[in-house]
Amino acid sequence: MALVDRYPVLLLDLDGTIVRGDEPIPGAAEAIAGVREHGSRIAFVTNNATRAPDDVARHLARAGVQADPAEVVTSAIATAETLAARAVRSAYVIGETALRASLQAAGIEVRDASSDGSAVDVVVVGLDRDTTYADLRVAAEQVQRGATLVATNSDTSYPVPGGVAPGAGALLAVIEATTGSRAEVIGKPHPALLEAAVAATGGGGPVLVVGDRLDTDVAGAVGLGWDSLLVLTGVSTQEEVRASPVIPTYVAQTLGALLSDPEPDRVVRPDRRPA
Repeated sequence: MALVDRYPVLLLDLDGTIVRGDEPIPGAAEAIAGVREHGSRIAFVTNNATRAPDDVARHLARAGVQADPAEVVTSAIATAETLAARAVRSAYVIGETALRASLQAAGIEVRDASSDGSAVDVVVVGLDRDTTYADLRVAAEQVQRGATLVATNSDTSYPVPGGVAPGAGALLAVIEATTGSRAEVIGKPHPALLEAAVAATGGGGPVLVVGDRLDTDVAGAVGLGWDSLLVLTGVSTQEEVRASPVIPTYVAQTLGALLSDPEPDRVVRPDRRPA
């Protein structure tokens, strides 16, 4: 039995799992096409808050992966839904267009460093590749004035061709260090994003979380009692698995493992760490 046949719902990470920056990871597109032939329902789940679902679907299409925008769940969307449910009215935002648009679509007023400086309900931090010292300073000032600190995700880095680049968590760390406050994080490994992704699939049956990071993908699955597949195409390594207190259900070199019966030495059982 192929691994995919054990799970009617698959939550697939993007960066480091399907793509690396703008480059497709070899074999990923073919594996996902095979998963669809087996009939599993898929959600593409990303902590990256810089792209809207339409943009993510186009990005995946360039990597050879067909995806409907309705299958894409981002930390920007989960953050906006969470804050709207709490009747948050205003937010100072460090983040790019997709995050701002998601918050505005949820009825939240978005402010930035050029606004009038009045107090906001929350400071929202996501990846922003154009952020400045002035942006970080205003964010810290708003938190010190009483705004709640919220982050789309706490990933300190993300994979790019040639290595890793600073992520939203690196920007968040500046504000936390400055203010002494700790942010509420919406994205993986926290439940909100993963639960929203399962809802997008329609749910029903066991869930397999697939990704390249122990600290987000695997930890998120463990926290919810779900199984996980760690692929070694991104951030986490086999050596880190051996030392990790967070144990994936399966470890494989690539996504192609979804289409095969997992070998016994690839299965990581709760009572046995990998050798």
